Formats: sequence, C-alpha cells, structure tokens
Amino acid sequence: MPEGHSVHRIARQFDRNIVGRAVRASSPQGRFAEGAAILDGRVAESVRAVGKQMFLEFEGDTWLRVHLGMYGAWDFAGEILADPTIASANGRMGQTNQRGTFLSDDEPILDGAGENSLTSIGAPRRARVHVRMSEQTTGLPDEDGQWPPPVVGQVRLRLLTDLTCADLRGPTACRLQTPDEVAATIAKLGPDPLVDDVAEGEERFTATVRRKPTPIALLLMDQAVVSGIGNVYRAELLYRARLNPHTPGRDVPEEVVRGIWRDWVRLLAIGVETGQMMTMDGLEPDQWRAAMANRDDRHWVYRRQGLPCRTCGTGIVLEELGARKLYWCPVCQA
Repeated sequence: MPEGHSVHRIARQFDRNIVGRAVRASSPQGRFAEGAAILDGRVAESVRAVGKQMFLEFEGDTWLRVHLGMYGAWDFAGEILADPTIASANGRMGQTNQRGTFLSDDEPILDGAGENSLTSIGAPRRARVHVRMSEQTTGLPDEDGQWPPPVVGQVRLRLLTDLTCADLRGPTACRLQTPDEVAATIAKLGPDPLVDDVAEGEERFTATVRRKPTPIALLLMDQAVVSGIGNVYRAELLYRARLNPHTPGRDVPEEVVRGIWRDWVRLLAIGVETGQMMTMDGLEPDQWRAAMANRDDRHWVYRRQGLPCRTCGTGIVLEELGARKLYWCPVCQA
C-alpha cells in the first residue's frame, strides 16, 4: 500500500501542475461519472495530503478525497513540473522533459518498482497486476506526443488541463466531500508530521500510545493513532527502536514512544524527498545508490524473512498480525 511519503509527493505534484487551473474531468471507466461531471470545468484551488489520503479542493466548496489503498496510483502525462524540494533517487532533481524523466548530468537511479517516478506515484507497478479485474491497469499512456494521451486500462478519474493529465487508477476511495465532511475525515486521523505541529503531534501520539493495551505493531498501523505509517515503515521503525512488536502500547517506555515519533518525522521527510522508503543509516555513497535502486538494500527487516539480521545474524521472522505481514528480529527486538 502506498504510504504517507507517496501521498505527500502526489499532493506536491498536484500543487505544481493542477492547482490554479480549470480541469476537464471524466471517468473513462464510468465508476465515478457523476462525480467527474460535477468537477468538470472547475478550477482546482488547493491540495493537501494527510497520512494516506489526499484532498483536492475545487471552486464551489467541493473537495475530492482520494485514498489509494493497496493498488491505487496516479499516472501523470504531459508537462510535469518537478517540485524543487523533491530530489531524484540520486539526490538530484534536474529539469524534466514531457515524459517526466530526469534530465541531469547524472543518470537517475530508478527503482525497479517505479516508486520514485514523477510520472507514476502510488502502488508499485508490479503490485498492480494483483488488482481486481475491474481495476486492472493494462499499461501506461503511450509516449508518441498525442494529446490528450489515450486512455489505457481502467481509469477511475482523469483530470486534464491544457498541459497536464492525471489519471487515477484502482483507488480504495474516490469521492466528493463538503468542507465539513473533509474536516470530519481529517479529525479522525492521527497526527501527520508534515501537516501538524511536530511538537504537538509528538504529545498527541505519545499520549495515545501510552494509554492503549494494544500491541505497538497494531497501533502504528492505526491511522487514528498516527497518519501515514504502513507495513514497511511499521516494521522498520520498530526495528530501529529495538522494540518487540507485541509490546502493549501502555508498556512502551515514554522515551521510546517519543523516539519512534521523532524517527518517523525524519524517515517521512527522507521518503518524500527521495521517493523511497529508505530506513538505513550511515551508508556510503555507492551503498546509498544501490539502496535507492533496490529495495532489498534499503531496509533492516522488511521482506527479509529467513535472512540473517543485519545486526545479530538471527533469521528475520515473518508472522501475521492484524491480517498484515509483520517482519522482525526475535533477538534485537526481544
């Protein structure tokens, strides 16, 4: 599932390419036809990301809420203006051409799953083959210069300006909301370091975790406790804290809870900047580039079941908790 860093990157793409412009909205798939008809012709006025959800405001007090879920993604085509605060995988952005590929002195490192691509942000492309047939993506728009680009696969919503096209595929939620409904949705979410005051978010997160009997591994995945953390960041944060994932929240020492929040603040910023969930520290430049290109080289425990722990050599354990896979080291996190 796309985690918080991806959604913030998407919001920044919308801010630079869609906000301030009138859009032509359509639902090629047909499942959002009524909503698209309401949006068609309106100016996008603002965008914000909170955790795993994006909220796009249109004139007339109309908001579009999108939750990508497990398989959702936005595909961009046309003129794609890169956010100068976001780096490519090798730490440089450079200019972009019409396909959104990097034009810099160094060839950028592109992750095999396409996770850091300017032209497609959301679920890794390899994961989309598992989406149910009604949402299956059969390909990306071709690159022959045709405008607007042809619709390829099942597109729930297309937002089109004179220069930029954004296609939404496979979301869990895509619906219109009033300002009050948006406020109510956000009020139910836990703190997001890129939205809320960081210090206030730390206090809120710490207080919530410290009163819960629920295992900390489940609390970190609860979007009402903290926004944006998914399976990857959950496993890595707990390992970095050397914390047993089954520890009840109320039994986790306060300083450890605060440490997890501060680590999340740092890792989220790295994820937004690079487009990758980089969770390892102290890498040499060549190691960093390898990690940017290959997920296997940038995580401590995630998807390393059966492999030796990078610290103690014990086999990484995989188990199921809350219907999600949990990866951890039974020695380092004892």
